[in-house]
Amino acid sequence: MKKVLVVGGGGREHAILWKLKQGKEALELFCAPGNGGIAQIATCVPIKADDVEGMVAWSKENGMDLVFVAPDDPLALGMVDALQEAGIRAFGPTKAAAEIEWSKSYSKWLMKKYGIPTADFEVFDDADQAIRYLLEANYPIVVKADGLALGKGVLICDNFGQAKQAVQEIMLDKKFGAAGAQVVIEEFMTGPEVSVLAFCDGKTILPMVSAQDHKRAYDGDEGLNTGGMGTFAPSPKFTPELQEYARKAIFEKTVEALNAEGREFKGVIFFGLMITPDGLKVLEYNARLGDPEAQSVFMMMDTELIEVIDAVIDGTLDRVSFQWKDGNAVCVVMASGGYPQKYESGKLIEGLDDVEDGVVVFHAGTKLGEDGRLYTNGGRVLGVTAVGKDIPHAREIAYRNAEKIRFEGAHYRKDIGIK
Repeated sequence: MKKVLVVGGGGREHAILWKLKQGKEALELFCAPGNGGIAQIATCVPIKADDVEGMVAWSKENGMDLVFVAPDDPLALGMVDALQEAGIRAFGPTKAAAEIEWSKSYSKWLMKKYGIPTADFEVFDDADQAIRYLLEANYPIVVKADGLALGKGVLICDNFGQAKQAVQEIMLDKKFGAAGAQVVIEEFMTGPEVSVLAFCDGKTILPMVSAQDHKRAYDGDEGLNTGGMGTFAPSPKFTPELQEYARKAIFEKTVEALNAEGREFKGVIFFGLMITPDGLKVLEYNARLGDPEAQSVFMMMDTELIEVIDAVIDGTLDRVSFQWKDGNAVCVVMASGGYPQKYESGKLIEGLDDVEDGVVVFHAGTKLGEDGRLYTNGGRVLGVTAVGKDIPHAREIAYRNAEKIRFEGAHYRKDIGIK
């Protein structure tokens, strides 16, 4: 039996393991570090997701046939490179290929050089220069920390005062640590956002169904940015015409650009897109599955995930064709009170056994207590995910079941999928 280790411990990793378990091939599943819900379908290993040496050593000692590196931090640290050097079959991009996520300035430069549509931008490594540039800028404007900041290092500024404060917080106060050594300042674009996750084997790119995330903490897109409060898939706004344009002008061009730079990409590219009045443009790249996009997208996928993973590693993705369910999926994220700011963990979770068949509750921030019961252990706690004949139907099922689950301080948006 093939031994598979998934690196990470959130909702995305639970979705990967759930999808692998749905397949026909019997697999022995492990997750490091995992969480309370993941522990119900895989053996959890107490190694931190960004412990490259520890992960490689454990994988070697325990004879892993495949290691799926899911989160951004270990990819940026070169975990895939280290696994490959140790002779271990690994899924995910190398550190060099993953730079499209861990350096926003690199990704913007790549798009500019190879004519991939994106917002106009400037990059600064000096705060005073950035602030001088902002004196003459058009507003609103977007100020981004260059490195990884858990999805929170992007600040939309309506005037010079806000933009100056954003630069000071990122570059001088080091609010996002080393991620703020440089800032990317770019034009503010308007329009609906769409996320497309695509498997890539270095030559072929195979997009999955589109998804739409809800980043703000509260209804009506109010409150602070979060890691994502819910998704639906596919997005009706991503029409067949837009899909065809994206394939030629963005997806295939990105693969060609990375190859031209000697950075063959094998894994999942996340395309954050915006449908602007001037056409489809790239907001950002990620070098891995989105969270919570993966939860809704995998609910729609009928193809065996292990087959796709093997094809990506072996460079045979051109032989794979995706099968998708009819209808739509909706994922509602239940978060701890106070998230994305200060929140408490260790709250008992009740009602999970009352959830209807066919609805999947993906665990993001949970832990098993010594009493065998589940407790909260993070900001985003659960992703209640349902499939329906259309978005309103899937919403109704997801929310009906979210209401059955209880923990102290629980909050979730009530408008996922309404727009």
